[in-house]
Amino acid sequence: HVQLVESGGGSVQAGGSLRLSCVVSQWPTNDYCMGWFRQAPGKQREGVAMIDSDDGDTGYADTVKGRFTISKDNAKNILYLQMNSLESEDTAMYYCAAEPGAEVVAGIFESPFTYWGQGTQVTVS
Repeated sequence: HVQLVESGGGSVQAGGSLRLSCVVSQWPTNDYCMGWFRQAPGKQREGVAMIDSDDGDTGYADTVKGRFTISKDNAKNILYLQMNSLESEDTAMYYCAAEPGAEVVAGIFESPFTYWGQGTQVTVS
């Protein structure tokens, strides 16, 4: 059973940095896509960053491109999201998610994901 547990959220001033971590109990399959999503109060959940298990391809929402970096440590079973130059608009609950068999291709940000963590709050002031 795949379990995802996020950590690393907190409060930070605009322009600051945070690194989110997501401990994965087991990678869902040999072929999967991992992603970070966020949801701000009163807004729909949106995909932020994705990474493909096969070739390490990554994808980012336009709003975070150049500021956020997604990565994973296969040996430690951890997914990361390095967030730099944070803005107040980045304030949200951040979730990691996993989808077996998915790839980082057009439409992945709108695709359903099967496994979800409980979220970690990021507040930028």
